[in-house]
Amino acid sequence: MKHDYDLIIRNGLLIDGSGAAARPADVAVRNGCIASLERSPTATADTVIDAEGRYVTPGFVDVHTHYDGQATWDDRLQPSSNLGATTVVMGNCGVGFAPCRERDREVLVQLMEGVEEIPGTAMYEGLKWDWESFPDFLEVLDSRPHDIDVAALLPHGPLRVFVMGERGVNREAATAEDIAAMQQLVREGLDAGAVGLSTSRTLVHRTSTGDLIPTFAAARDELTQLTSVMEGEKGHVFQFISDFEDADAEFEMLRETSRATGATGTFTLLDLEQTDADGAPVWQRQLERLEQAQADGLKIQGQVISRPVGILMGHSASMSPFYKRPSFAEIEDLPLAEKVEALRDPARKARILAEGNIQPHIFVRIFEARFERMFPFGDTVEYLPERNTSVADQAAAEGREPAEWLYDFLLGNDGTNLIYIPAANFSEHIPDLLKHPCTVPALGDGGAHVGSICDTSANLYLITRWVQNKRLFTLEEAIHLLTRKPAELYSLLDRGLVAEGMVADLNILDVDALRLHRPHVVHDLPAGGSRFLQRADGLVATIKSGVVLYQEGEHTGALPGRLLRGAQADPRVAAAG
Repeated sequence: MKHDYDLIIRNGLLIDGSGAAARPADVAVRNGCIASLERSPTATADTVIDAEGRYVTPGFVDVHTHYDGQATWDDRLQPSSNLGATTVVMGNCGVGFAPCRERDREVLVQLMEGVEEIPGTAMYEGLKWDWESFPDFLEVLDSRPHDIDVAALLPHGPLRVFVMGERGVNREAATAEDIAAMQQLVREGLDAGAVGLSTSRTLVHRTSTGDLIPTFAAARDELTQLTSVMEGEKGHVFQFISDFEDADAEFEMLRETSRATGATGTFTLLDLEQTDADGAPVWQRQLERLEQAQADGLKIQGQVISRPVGILMGHSASMSPFYKRPSFAEIEDLPLAEKVEALRDPARKARILAEGNIQPHIFVRIFEARFERMFPFGDTVEYLPERNTSVADQAAAEGREPAEWLYDFLLGNDGTNLIYIPAANFSEHIPDLLKHPCTVPALGDGGAHVGSICDTSANLYLITRWVQNKRLFTLEEAIHLLTRKPAELYSLLDRGLVAEGMVADLNILDVDALRLHRPHVVHDLPAGGSRFLQRADGLVATIKSGVVLYQEGEHTGALPGRLLRGAQADPRVAAAG
């Protein structure tokens, strides 16, 4: 018997992603697209889902991820796909693996290992390097099935190394010939389907050897000439992260790109608890720059996050405040149980507490003694903890030194205890950043910092914290921020909205049951590498292109995802034409 539709979701309350009020609707899907939103009690489908008492929303669009390596070896783009994302954009922050000559592979692995904290051993085993050019890389992605759709930025770091070799690694100034060669490669990448160009200009980003990245402080002229080949009409995006030491000059690069090409500029915008020379909060000044840019007709948006950028540390994580101290390093490679037993030895404990870390990751260099910024991370997930619950406060309450208190705490629960460090955006102003018309929620960093950061659940936190708990947003506003708004940023106009003709990317949510689980460690990377994953209750189902992908957190085995090559047209416009 031939059915009317492939899928019908009946009896749900539809939040369509536009910001409009929820309404009763049946969502019918045919050939991967939304076919009808009319109540259809007599219509038939191959699959029927009863969503009584649940909300039906677009799938989340996650525009700041780093699945550049994982997407070449893994069919499932967790931890984004299992937390409601149906589309991701990778290649952010100027790091990636294409273009790449054979001789430069180790350089790019060190760059990704240092900047995005993906284990080098996993990349050495997992990356097949069956590409050289960026178009070749896209072909490899296109040939592999995935659970969700993926789009890719062309990263500046590999581009610079490809053209300039050792001079690029050493951050020498690009010559006119270098820039012309890079421009041609950017054109080829955009023509092949890159959604834009990304770069990084922050001191926090280092290679695994501790060196500054190839793109740090690249000349403004180099960047503006590279972005000059972008075209706003084709939806190109220039993604940018910077320390904004000279904020006006840095922001001007975004303005110049948008002004000259019509392309969209976007950058990381966090409350870093800093003020400018006039005493104004830096984040507020950035919003003012955004407002002025948009008033001038320029397309620039800040990327913000619904909670702090949070680092997890402990013996099951990739780092701790003690992990590079010599007496700890001696036992680093032991299985966890044996390591914990060794750490309980009073003599070793005394030695470790008396030592300092030797060449630790920059996260540890910054935070290893900031005990007032460390918080025990329990089974009840709390991403905005009360400041008086820090390690420093708890140690003081017991009359102990914070380092010694922390040492003992991390041995608890058989060495699986974690501390949480809200490294940036630990702020009461998060709702102001989220609500601003010139910003878009992002920065979950899926695929990156796999052993210390698990922020992809920030999409659901926007609902659990700011909608359900604090009542600062309506659910309709939150869904718009997580779906249509990021889709529009990247001109992925066939998604992020539940309307006839749109791609049938959907979530079914039991909002009252939404709850984030504590991140847990799995050892499923190539070479047995470990990473954090996270689960959530209340995600009843995630549907990609009309195919049920997850049900109650369990993957169905379906792999309907594909590579998105460039901007995606709004099918309603074509239909109207």
